[in-house]
Parts: sequence; structure tokens; C-alpha cells
Amino acid sequence: MLHICCGPCAIYPVQDLLKEGYKVKGYYYNPNIHPFQEYARRREGTEEMARQLDIPLLVAPEYHPETYFQEVSFKEKDRCGICYLLRLRETAARAKAEGYNGFTTTLLVSPWQKHDLIRQLGEAVAKGEGIPFFYFDWRKGFSEGRRQAKEMGLYRQQYCGCLYSEQERYE
Repeated sequence: MLHICCGPCAIYPVQDLLKEGYKVKGYYYNPNIHPFQEYARRREGTEEMARQLDIPLLVAPEYHPETYFQEVSFKEKDRCGICYLLRLRETAARAKAEGYNGFTTTLLVSPWQKHDLIRQLGEAVAKGEGIPFFYFDWRKGFSEGRRQAKEMGLYRQQYCGCLYSEQERYE
């Protein structure tokens, strides 16, 4: 099961996993994305990417940003790790419940994400959930994925997703 943060970031990982013979199911779970309009645009872009690349996609049924804010309140300096952990836990639990043999995340395509931390947290979640975390360094495909996203007509966001990263882009 592949946690998907957005359509553009999913393109290269999906193509790479399919090429390697994996059966891929995407999972769009991102309570960190703010505001709702941004969440909806990214969800729609992810749905369009899944349609064009012909992969099954599960979208979390509800948008609950309060889940994210409750976790990061008064811990904003650690928000990225908390955010990764929140999404990895949910993806691992879903993958296990649906009988998948492991999980990973499209966060691993971005050169701006903290790969060592994602890997560490993914492995810890895997141990706790009893399902393997697959680490891939997909950063080499980031630019190609962005190029393909433009050709596919997908929404391409301007910030990581959370309120704090949106604020930082204006500072």
C-alpha cells in the first residue's frame, strides 16, 4: 500500500513500483493539509493521477485536520516527524487490515522531506504494526514526476501542505 500525499509526488513512485512488479494500491490520507480547499484540490489531483495510471485508490472517507492539530499543538518544532508518523501509522494499519505485504509513502520522492526520519519512523511503525515498511529513495524521479504531472494536467501545489508550511512560504 502506497501512502499518497498528492498526485504529482505519486507519479514516479507508482511507475517505479509497477515496473518492479509490485501490485500497488494508493491511499490518500492527509489530515495535515490545510485549508480544506487545498486538501480537496490535492485529493482530486490524486484521483486523476490514479485514473490515468490505472491504479486502485482508497481515499480516507473524511477530512479531519483536528487530528493533525491535536498532535502538533505545542510541538510545532517537531511537526514534520509527527506528521510523518500520523500518516505512516494510518497507512500501515490500513495495509495490514487489507492484507497487503507492506507499505511505503510518496513522501520519499521529495528532495525537501526528511528521508532519514521517514525511514526511521516507517521502520518503527512497521515493527509495531507487524507489517514491513519499504524504503525507496525516489528523489531522482522528482523532476520527472513534476514534468509528467504538468502534462497530465494535475494540480501542483506550492507548499508541503500544513498551515505552518504555507506560512513559511510567505516569510
